[in-house]
Amino acid sequence: MIPIVIKKRTLIAVIVIIAILVAVVAGVSVKVSDEVAAKNRLLPVYSVETDGKVALTFDAAWGADQTRKIMDEVEKYGYKCTFFLTGFWIKENEELVKEIAERGHLIGNHSENHKHLSEVSDLNAETDSVSAEIERLTGQKPAYFRAPYGEYDNALITAVESKGMQCVQWSVDSLDWKGISAGEIADRVSGKLNSGDIVLMHNASAHIVEALPLILLSIQNKGLQAVRLDEMIYKDGYSINSEGRQILNR
Repeated sequence: MIPIVIKKRTLIAVIVIIAILVAVVAGVSVKVSDEVAAKNRLLPVYSVETDGKVALTFDAAWGADQTRKIMDEVEKYGYKCTFFLTGFWIKENEELVKEIAERGHLIGNHSENHKHLSEVSDLNAETDSVSAEIERLTGQKPAYFRAPYGEYDNALITAVESKGMQCVQWSVDSLDWKGISAGEIADRVSGKLNSGDIVLMHNASAHIVEALPLILLSIQNKGLQAVRLDEMIYKDGYSINSEGRQILNR
């Protein structure tokens, strides 16, 4: 009986060793696969390595009543901002779209219907018509695209870039869409804001107009300047690090 026991124990030991080796190899394979995927992952622009500039951006999908007030506040400081517009918003506010451009603010593409684009079969239908309408109304083809809900993957970024636009995310989220108070919005933005940051806000959020004077004063006090995205984002000769920060190649 003793030899049989030894053989069984030996067999069990061999099985355990093989299982461990398989697990180790699988773990290494997964790690390597993850590293390759991360290395090949494309990123939108979250922020920019620059000196003294920040970008205030406003997504516009629902509501328009506060848009002129937003421009009024920003212009009091001699600043300009960027509005990302959806196609259905443009159709309802054509004269306002023209006014945004005429007042010197920048307009970007925010998709036709504000859908989760990973679930859309025809991306062209969500981007091309918006760009065409912006160009028709303002004479300028949009150079920047912001995906609804900030959802990006390699396929989307590649498709958007093939249309001559850069994908833009944000590095500071005001959370104004949550209905928080003007003071809370201003504290979130001012407390996080540094040179090169891109701030996400919404033109129809409940307290954004009240929060803006506090945000703008903070920008001024920090020695920063709020500019349009095309006055901060690099068009070429740049790289994007793992945090989505655009860095000019030197």
